[in-house]
Amino acid sequence: MNDSMRVREASTEDVEAMTDIHTRARSAYYAAGGMAAAELADPVAREERRNGWARAIASRHMTALCAEDPAGRVLGALAMGSPKDADVDASVHRQLFQIHVHPAAWGRGAGHALHGAFTGRLAAGGFGGGVLEAWEGNARARRFYVRRGWRVDGERRPGPGGADYVRMRWRLS
Repeated sequence: MNDSMRVREASTEDVEAMTDIHTRARSAYYAAGGMAAAELADPVAREERRNGWARAIASRHMTALCAEDPAGRVLGALAMGSPKDADVDASVHRQLFQIHVHPAAWGRGAGHALHGAFTGRLAAGGFGGGVLEAWEGNARARRFYVRRGWRVDGERRPGPGGADYVRMRWRLS
């Protein structure tokens, strides 16, 4: 891990970098999971991702963070907030909606730093745990979360490429 990775609140100036990171990471893991490249290059979907990051940054109910290297380059992005599923108690849990790291920076500590910021915010806010969804076809992400104590809770929903999204939970110890 690179201890010089810095995590900070995202700003509107970060939207393009966050969208680019999300697009590149998404393309890498969906392609590795078997999705066709043509499905990943949709410019309308890219614009939807951009708008999603802009909404997350502007929202009072969401938190958007960036991980940057010592030179100030944004290498990763995170969005978190109240859980979306009715069966998850929002007074106890927060949802990790996304962590994306630029594929060229995989293994350099950005994901670890962002995950640490998420769990730190849970502890500081008095929350007992987190919930997330991971695409079943993204073995790299699922391994990342399992190494950090996340466990599949049995809930699933249909995802792209014939692979489900699986819900995982993490408990503050």
